[in-house]
Amino acid sequence: MGTNHAEAPILEALARYRNVDELGFTPPGHKRARGADPRAREVLGDAVFFGDVLASGGLDDRLTRGQVLERAEELMADAVHADHTFFSTCGSSLSVKAAMLAVTSPGHRLLVGRDAHKSVVAGLILCGVQPVWVEPQWDASRHIAHPPSATAYEKAFDEYPDADGALVTSPTPYGAAADLTGIAEVCHRLGKPLIVDEAWGAHLPFHDELPTWAMDAGADICVTSIHKMGSGLEQGSVFHLQGELIDPAELASRADLLDTTSPNVLIYAGIDAWRRQMMQHGHDLMGRALKLAARIRTAIEAVDGLHVNGAEDFCGPGLAADFDPLPVVIDISELGTSGYRAADWLRAHHHIDVHLFDHRRISAQLTHADDEETAERLLAALRDLSDHADELKDAPQVVVPPPAELRMDQVDLPRDAYFARHAKIPTAEAVGRIAAEMITPYPPGIPVVLPGERLTEPVLKYLVTGVESGMFLPDAADGSLHTVRVVAES
Repeated sequence: MGTNHAEAPILEALARYRNVDELGFTPPGHKRARGADPRAREVLGDAVFFGDVLASGGLDDRLTRGQVLERAEELMADAVHADHTFFSTCGSSLSVKAAMLAVTSPGHRLLVGRDAHKSVVAGLILCGVQPVWVEPQWDASRHIAHPPSATAYEKAFDEYPDADGALVTSPTPYGAAADLTGIAEVCHRLGKPLIVDEAWGAHLPFHDELPTWAMDAGADICVTSIHKMGSGLEQGSVFHLQGELIDPAELASRADLLDTTSPNVLIYAGIDAWRRQMMQHGHDLMGRALKLAARIRTAIEAVDGLHVNGAEDFCGPGLAADFDPLPVVIDISELGTSGYRAADWLRAHHHIDVHLFDHRRISAQLTHADDEETAERLLAALRDLSDHADELKDAPQVVVPPPAELRMDQVDLPRDAYFARHAKIPTAEAVGRIAAEMITPYPPGIPVVLPGERLTEPVLKYLVTGVESGMFLPDAADGSLHTVRVVAES
């Protein structure tokens, strides 16, 4: 069957299902909205329920002879220059775990950038892998981490030649991109596969002014969230495979271990539709988004107290290799307030939700969906924020330690510490104890504390002062951080 990117196999199958008035005596129990609460239908619309059908025995027949999903995945692989593509309705949090399980095994080593998302750490816990942490490239003056260098991965392989492969996150939620070509060369020289967590890079294949796409850079497996920078629905993710180092059947099997047996066809349809949209119009859409981003960046830079981080801030020796301008990362430290307080003010006064916020920054994530109207609303809100800066001063200060003091010793495997008998103790008494939980400021979701790390005073002080300033810790047993979960002493 030839490749025709005007097709959208999943959307077309949904249309056929509706047109023939298929009657299912199967899940879902709402039976195409007939049984749904009228109040839910009023809010959600009937289209949501009409598109909510079984994947097999509904969208396709019971043996999936129509190959609806298979054809959609083949089209996606062709679109992004991969050999194989797999759809997931459980987000990239599932996809990255499947990739890790396909590359390594319980008790084996895997090189992992320490700026990895919490879903990667969850994968380490679930599969009992021993991480070899590869240090990010720290910008101590801006208090931000960029992806590790190719040299850092090479040194880690020199020290741990038995490691099964490597994982790098690129781009980061702040738009900083790694030297993926260099890291892939290091891995492949040793016959090791490279996983790229490119959750924030779904748009990268569709414009040459964006950082290099992982498949083009030589990665073996790439994980992408369609819902982040694409037009898909929340939880829509794909993972791509190329080369001979990973058996596609093994990768599919690992995904099957974790995936739901009741995938949401609406999410599949969103992925399928986005691929068609990008193949037909992606270059123009991304070109307009980049031009809009450039205009917005210039306009924000003119606002008192605001500085937009760009390639000149994030790229260079010892920093990131490349930069995506669509995350508009704004340093607000000159306003004398925190990103937490600024984010709350923007939501309360302008009904604008920013993507990221930390002790000194907020970030407005632009996509191809933004236009002059959304741009002007954002700019008006930011100008108003600057005008009201005096009202936001005296925010509690976050005590951010230097990079060397942020890193703690990994005493136990994450899995061993997580499942060990644990105790909940006052945070003031936790210095020197071994963490039994992840503690992750969210967003962006990069853990500060991992199970198995020996807790230190600078890190605990950073987190405690962060919570006092407005930091959100969703995975800590005690989100207020009055107590910490630690491995119980014998």
